[in-house]
Amino acid sequence: MAAVDAVTSSTSSSSSQSAATASASASLNYNDFLQLLIAQMKNQDPTDPMDASQQISQLASFSQVEQQIQTNSHLETVLQNQWISQASDYIGKEIMSADGKTTGTIKQVSVYTDGIIAETDAGDKILIQAGVTIAPAGTAIDASSTSSDSSSSSDSSSTDSTSGS
Repeated sequence: MAAVDAVTSSTSSSSSQSAATASASASLNYNDFLQLLIAQMKNQDPTDPMDASQQISQLASFSQVEQQIQTNSHLETVLQNQWISQASDYIGKEIMSADGKTTGTIKQVSVYTDGIIAETDAGDKILIQAGVTIAPAGTAIDASSTSSDSSSSSDSSSTDSTSGS
């Protein structure tokens, strides 16, 4: 469980940093946009002024982009937290790699931005992905039965592991 806690803190801090960077980037761009809009208004031709509806439209469009950037950073944080929660459920369960060559009991998990890697008691590392079989602790995984129907066993195992959340 200590491995999950260490991963949790490092993942949370990295997601906080990326969210802060995106937010700072969006506000910097927003301020730059406002400065450009003001400069455009100051330097417009007095005989042919800029249409006010165009200004409002530009401002609204840019505001929507800024909100989408912030929404994406919050969504990234939510997904990482879900992976961390899901990762702790894998510890102690039996795992078999997608190719059926590596099996064992999951000793610890590592959460990265692109997925979860499980480490077995023997030290083997397996990326948790489609085709990987995960079974309850103490269950023997039969490689011959799962290789012909790996998609259904993978789907049922992931349902089992997430139902506790």
